[in-house]
Amino acid sequence: MPENNVSKVLEGSDVSAPEAPASTEAKSGERKRQTVALTLGSGGARGYAHIGAIEVLAERGYNIVAISGCSMGALVGGMYAAGKMQDYKDWVTGLGQFDVLKLLDLTFNSVGAIRGEKIFSVVREMLGDTRIENLPLHYTAVATDLLAHKEIWFQEGPLDRAIRASVAIPSVVTPLVLDGRVLVDGALLNPLPIIPTISSHADIIVAVNLSGEDDRRQRIPDAAFKSHQDAASGDTDEWMDTFRDKASRWFDWDAIKSMGVGRSDADESPEHKISKAVQKKERNKPVENKPQEDHETINWDKLGIGKFDVMNLTIETMQSALVQYKIAGYPPDLLVNIPKNASRSYDYHKAPELIQLGRERMAAALDRFEENSSSSGPLAI
Repeated sequence: MPENNVSKVLEGSDVSAPEAPASTEAKSGERKRQTVALTLGSGGARGYAHIGAIEVLAERGYNIVAISGCSMGALVGGMYAAGKMQDYKDWVTGLGQFDVLKLLDLTFNSVGAIRGEKIFSVVREMLGDTRIENLPLHYTAVATDLLAHKEIWFQEGPLDRAIRASVAIPSVVTPLVLDGRVLVDGALLNPLPIIPTISSHADIIVAVNLSGEDDRRQRIPDAAFKSHQDAASGDTDEWMDTFRDKASRWFDWDAIKSMGVGRSDADESPEHKISKAVQKKERNKPVENKPQEDHETINWDKLGIGKFDVMNLTIETMQSALVQYKIAGYPPDLLVNIPKNASRSYDYHKAPELIQLGRERMAAALDRFEENSSSSGPLAI
């Protein structure tokens, strides 16, 4: 993405939720501000696009009166509702590749690879003791109760705790145990939680879907490799060796590098690697159609993908299907699609580019909506 776009994102808009619910009464001679109930979907690092989408809504004069979200949608929506969007944006756009790896807080126990305490300590510091019921707008964070097999809506209580429950990706981030419940990512059942916004009776319901159809454009590229000399600590080599040893149980080394400190040419997605291997297998099929003992299809060990890549691909496939059901059941007035191939779900070092993508997608969707009063549609690219 051009550097000027990234610079534009870094400057951006200082967008905060109103200190109190804004009146929808139009003053004499003024156009009434349309109220918006905003649904922010799940999708890992692509959730940074929510920041750009919210900025554009605010700049266009829309009044956000309700937010529902799960996973990254719950996190970004909570930061906006608490008036901490700019603080959060400043933090994530300043994270380099090595910073992301240091924040992972690896544990690799039986229920999750990442504790997440380093990340959530920053989130807690930003949010303080903010409670959901004291926010200036209606807010819902959606989590999943693994024992009861149902959605849990957080609409009161500590905001940071609701977010922590909603972002606990199964087998990746350790679950939150609360009041006899084992809570994980809301995307497991509802990656685009539109229903909680309906009761707000806003003028329009806007949903930002992070599982949109693949874009023809190439995904946002990885940043160029940064040498260890770029890191502040002198024991970086030792730390990276320890990290690699611990992570090897879950990730292949190319995947680890692509998550953080990697080569700029290591940007081939797991889906692409699998597709190439399948195509090669098809080309090399024998002419005669005789039984083959090698019915495993491809040599998975040579693909260079780790357990996390396979699990992530599985979750994203499930989410894409669930999103279509949710949209069909409760179609929003305006649907903004962020293509799922824009970045991998763990590309947390690409905040500036993804924020800009969110701005572009929301601006284009609003242009169409304001001109034609029609949604961008569930299959829009």
